[in-house]
Amino acid sequence: MIARPFSERLPGEVDGIAAAGWLRDEPRGVALSGAWLGAATILSSHPLLSVAPDDDPFAALDSLPFELDLGGDRCEATVAGGWFGWLGFGLSRAVERVPPPPPRKLVLPQFDLAFHDHVVLRKADGSWWFQALWTEARAELLSARLACWRSRLSGGAPPVGTFRAEPLTPVGAGLAGHRAAVTETIERIAAGEHSQANLCLRLEAGFEGDPLDLWTTATAAGRPAYAAYIAPNAGDHTVVSLSPELFLRRTGRRVLTRPIKGTAPIASDPEVLTSSEKDRAENVMIVDLMRNDLGRVCQYGSITVEELCALRSAPGVWQLESSVQGQLRPNVTDSQLLRATFPPGSVTGAPKVQALRTIHELEGSARETYCGAVGLCSPVAGVELNVAIRTLELARGRLWLGVGGGIVSDSSPEAEVAEALTKARGVADAAGLALAHERIGAAPARVPFNRAERPDPAQGVIETLRVSAARAAHLPDHLTRLRASCTELGLSLPAEVEARINSAAAELGEGGLRLTVSPSGIGIVTRPLPPTGPMQLLPVAVPGGLGGHKWADRGLIETHSSPGITPLICDSDGSVLEAGYAAVLVAIGRRIVSPPLDGRLLPSLSRERLLHAASRAGWEVCLRELSLSELASADAIVLTSSLRGPHPASLAGRPLPRAAAELCQALQLGSPSEAQRVQRGSDRRRQVQ
Repeated sequence: MIARPFSERLPGEVDGIAAAGWLRDEPRGVALSGAWLGAATILSSHPLLSVAPDDDPFAALDSLPFELDLGGDRCEATVAGGWFGWLGFGLSRAVERVPPPPPRKLVLPQFDLAFHDHVVLRKADGSWWFQALWTEARAELLSARLACWRSRLSGGAPPVGTFRAEPLTPVGAGLAGHRAAVTETIERIAAGEHSQANLCLRLEAGFEGDPLDLWTTATAAGRPAYAAYIAPNAGDHTVVSLSPELFLRRTGRRVLTRPIKGTAPIASDPEVLTSSEKDRAENVMIVDLMRNDLGRVCQYGSITVEELCALRSAPGVWQLESSVQGQLRPNVTDSQLLRATFPPGSVTGAPKVQALRTIHELEGSARETYCGAVGLCSPVAGVELNVAIRTLELARGRLWLGVGGGIVSDSSPEAEVAEALTKARGVADAAGLALAHERIGAAPARVPFNRAERPDPAQGVIETLRVSAARAAHLPDHLTRLRASCTELGLSLPAEVEARINSAAAELGEGGLRLTVSPSGIGIVTRPLPPTGPMQLLPVAVPGGLGGHKWADRGLIETHSSPGITPLICDSDGSVLEAGYAAVLVAIGRRIVSPPLDGRLLPSLSRERLLHAASRAGWEVCLRELSLSELASADAIVLTSSLRGPHPASLAGRPLPRAAAELCQALQLGSPSEAQRVQRGSDRRRQVQ
């Protein structure tokens, strides 16, 4: 199949951003607006094909679905078509050796690329063009699309719909957690681990409406240089990017990058930013990093810095932007260019790999499209990708936004939190969204930051069951939880798994059974029941927690465990999440308190049963955040797991609370009289104190 560039001018003077409204309900709508390839707007839909989730997205950029004939007059075909979509930040693990990332709030694709064989283009002079990579196989569809757009642009612009969103709210440990992560990063810089690391904060909100209307509203208001709307090929993960930053532009063999580093509120005096040694140092570090990345694929001596720390404005902020260019070596492909430079240096740090380690260890939730790249790779136009900052993402009724900044040796935690909120406010104002009011507040209680790697999701998940009288206890509940994890993580759970568990339980009689599900299959091991005596809890900070799955990789937990001691997993703000092998419940007066199931911790089955027992026994049950200081003064701390059941615990180095053993017994019995007796004892102790 042979494709030839085609271009035809269209009538009409409709605004480019407003015209994107015609993409509504069309398959895989794409809209780019701003400085893309010198054009005001690029629109498309009805792609020819897409890249499968298991394929290599970088390699796809070097491929074409047909033989291309560029002969003849192609002066008007400036874009014609190509690969459109996004590459998520998670692909950093495909190009660099970095540890597992923080938990993902939703399991979503790492990229989304589709090949569009036609575009509708509004040039900077206001003229509209239909451009295509024309093939006989698609001639009927392309002719229909040409006629459709000719008709659309002859009339007025389509209406913009309405949408509703809750206020954007920091998730997980919130502003306090971001402040703590910045503090730890500054300490790592002082220890010589790296010179700069870019840390991000995630905000979320409920959303109702069409994301296309959100993009149209925000782009029209803010006019960002590299705005992009990418509807999904499958599912509902939509990208609304309002980026001001160019990651890569390849035209012929020439490649350009324009890193942005250094930010101040638009209301401030821009001279404060241009004279800031800290902000200029941030920018220069990233310029050096990008020179190094381009040096992997460019001709020796061809890399030049055309601009350094030039002042630019973006929605709500002033920023410093530099410009670095180079000449690609012969035969260097687009995939090689991307592998050499991805992820963008301005959203990682320097040195890049060590900065990526800090990002993966200290951020509380994984980045999705955010801090990756959005744009196009065209056989006619070349490559143009933004840095996916100021980018809203939407899926399953939720909207989220990542904001952050580069941390250097003289950064201030308070100032970095304020800068993140300034960036968020600029996006929110353009999109007509609200920010939830949250004070930066005092520094949170410090928790020892964990230096062990997070669990590796590639090792799969486990389910642990207690076997009594040759039967696996609560097997249907365990299988329901396991199936949910496997579905979300793309793991296969064989239909005969229940029969295999029952067979193993019948052979074991009494003890513990562990089922592992991984990409290589399933495995079952048995062991004696562990002891149920008191445990001491060693606080360990794991930003964002371990997530809602029971990971097969137990390295992090085993590293911080010893006889009688288990890690107490806390978020970076000191909020308590779970113990290494168990859920945590705390008695405070007449209440039983346990952390909420907000995606940062495992939905424990034994905890659920114990909370029901506590409620039946007359306790007031409360699910809310718990602090370390509350555990230190609690009447009782109880751990519970499927193998051990409820058993008492104390913070490491502190005596066991006197009511702990009684509470465990009362919860096991589910007796109102026992519960009231423990509560009365707690009340008396508090009166004495």
